[in-house]
Amino acid sequence: MTNEVIRWGILATGKIAHAFARDLLLVPDAELVAVGSRRLPSAEAFAAQYGEGVRAYGSYEDLVADPDVDVIYIATPHAFHLENARLAFEGGKHVLCEKPLTLSVADSEEMIALAGQHGRFLMEAMWTACHPGVRALQRRLAAGEFGVPAHVHAELGFVVQAAADDRMLDPDLGAGALLDMGIYPLTFAHLMLGEATSLTAQADLHVTPGTASGKEGAIDMAIAMTGAYAGGALATMHASMRSWTTSAAAIATDRGRIEVPEFHHPSRITFTPKATMADWTADAGPLEPIEIEPDEPVIGSGYGNEAAEVNRCLRAGLLESPLVPHSQTLTLMRQMEEIRRQTGIRYPGE
Repeated sequence: MTNEVIRWGILATGKIAHAFARDLLLVPDAELVAVGSRRLPSAEAFAAQYGEGVRAYGSYEDLVADPDVDVIYIATPHAFHLENARLAFEGGKHVLCEKPLTLSVADSEEMIALAGQHGRFLMEAMWTACHPGVRALQRRLAAGEFGVPAHVHAELGFVVQAAADDRMLDPDLGAGALLDMGIYPLTFAHLMLGEATSLTAQADLHVTPGTASGKEGAIDMAIAMTGAYAGGALATMHASMRSWTTSAAAIATDRGRIEVPEFHHPSRITFTPKATMADWTADAGPLEPIEIEPDEPVIGSGYGNEAAEVNRCLRAGLLESPLVPHSQTLTLMRQMEEIRRQTGIRYPGE
């Protein structure tokens, strides 16, 4: 794609769509040209906030039919991602799809296959993997600058207070802490340590009928996970919809400790070296913390870097991003499917 400006459409108008749209306005050579919703007034209200020329459509079909749209950002609940992506691919559009890509490995494989069949770009919207600070940490840790990592801890949680039909609590929509929050610590550990050799988990389950199907499902209100990785490294991970966590990550190495507040989109990352008999004497003075600077500026809250990566890939003619490759998306989907099997998390009809 050689367009000077990459033209975006946003499919759905919820909270995450607004967050993405705000950052998209800050991305050089990106333009929001259209938004689609199941209700035209919702699309019109959304469009009015992000530019005078943004077109509003009262259906997803009309959005993907817009000839001026190059790429669609899918911001619907997880359960609808596959059908939304199929619609976009059939309309000739490239796709950035919110995480997790789908509810199951099989559906994710189908979406990736559809992208290939249509010759379209597809990336899961894992903004953490595109974040300049996280990328700098990942690169420098792999290069051995901070020692050998032995343990990663990451947690993300907050109290969800919502109606039973909210997507965060409705099993028909893939509700639960694992898919909404747990994917972040799992991804962070994967980025820092590589693919897990084994994972175990415990979950606090809430059994409830889906609001659309009326069939019983079991969603996790909180989940704790442990992982083993190459070289003997370990990870402990936690996600919760019923308690406030630090939302931080830490990496312990044989040379010190790395602290990552708000690890899924950090504004600061610090390595604190620790003294050892081999490399420190009193004459050397105190060991000062080292700030790990991002490789490039953070655009907005970080969603902008995700959009910029899509733009870069489209201009380069790529069908997947090296920062969020399809293989990584499928690895994380397989991990979450195994965790669901271990803990009994299930969606209606399974």
